[in-house]
Amino acid sequence: MEIEKKFKIKNLPDNLSQYESKKIEQGYLCTDPVVRIRRSNDRYILTYKSKIVDEHADKEGVRINNEIEVPLTREGYEHLREKTDDNLIEKIRYIIPLSDGHKGELDVFGGKLQGLYFIEVEFSDEEDADVFVPPEWFGENVSDDKRYTNSFLSKCENLDVFL
Repeated sequence: MEIEKKFKIKNLPDNLSQYESKKIEQGYLCTDPVVRIRRSNDRYILTYKSKIVDEHADKEGVRINNEIEVPLTREGYEHLREKTDDNLIEKIRYIIPLSDGHKGELDVFGGKLQGLYFIEVEFSDEEDADVFVPPEWFGENVSDDKRYTNSFLSKCENLDVFL
């Protein structure tokens, strides 16, 4: 199970190069449920995500999904890459330790989504998510805004949807 919150950013942190980062390319074979392929540096992953439909499904400001990840070979990734729908997403993900012990995953997009960035925080359980206080440099919680899902972004030709 994946429990996360997603936020806009008021200000990007200084000196991003000091943080661990991953160069990511990902594409979608299906968006409902989500079937995604991802290259993260030199790792290749197939992911299946589906929304949890139970008493937690309507929890405002938190995303709760079933998520299964399995490794792919480079050859398998490249084969599936040709079968993806819409656009491949390009981004650099910075892993930023937060003062409360959580880690933020800051995505800085390239390609057609150049200029877009937001941060996700994953939680161990719903209570952890409920008590989380975002740092001052975080902006609005956009966990419930579908425009900030990567599957939606893969269909975008530019950032006009955010204007």
